[in-house]
Amino acid sequence: MSINLEPVESVRERYRPERILTLFVGESAPHSGKFFYLGNTALKRHMQEAVEAAGLGANNNFLERFKGLGWYLDDLVLTPVNHLTKAERKVACVNARKSLAERITKYRPEAIVPLLYSIKDVVQGAAKDAGSTAPCYPVPFAGMGHQNPFLEEMGRILPKLPRTTGLS
Repeated sequence: MSINLEPVESVRERYRPERILTLFVGESAPHSGKFFYLGNTALKRHMQEAVEAAGLGANNNFLERFKGLGWYLDDLVLTPVNHLTKAERKVACVNARKSLAERITKYRPEAIVPLLYSIKDVVQGAAKDAGSTAPCYPVPFAGMGHQNPFLEEMGRILPKLPRTTGLS
């Protein structure tokens, strides 16, 4: 089973802020067809919990609030990789470095947050290739028993992340 990527990228684009202050980078959209910006993933739930715990608002539309903060979630690999072997995933991530570097050049974020320790080096390499000097704050993956470490690390870095002010 595979997902049609056009809807995923169309949905992602609807939530892209005009100015991306903080770029969050996931590994890829899940093979299942679930997606952060569809609001049906554990990452979205845990990210919302972390943002709300940091006192960054709790209105009825988290994804719009996330966008309003100037925050954007993109993926290193634009095709699902979570169904691949570990070796295949690593190759896909390394091969996606140039594409991510091109997007970082376009976005010009002031901070970058890799959402999985295993992609940190590729994301940092892509940022360097893009000429970005944005600080990088890697966090553990928000699943597979790492929810508490994710929430703790997000609680530590969220106050440091560039964001817009004056949200209602």
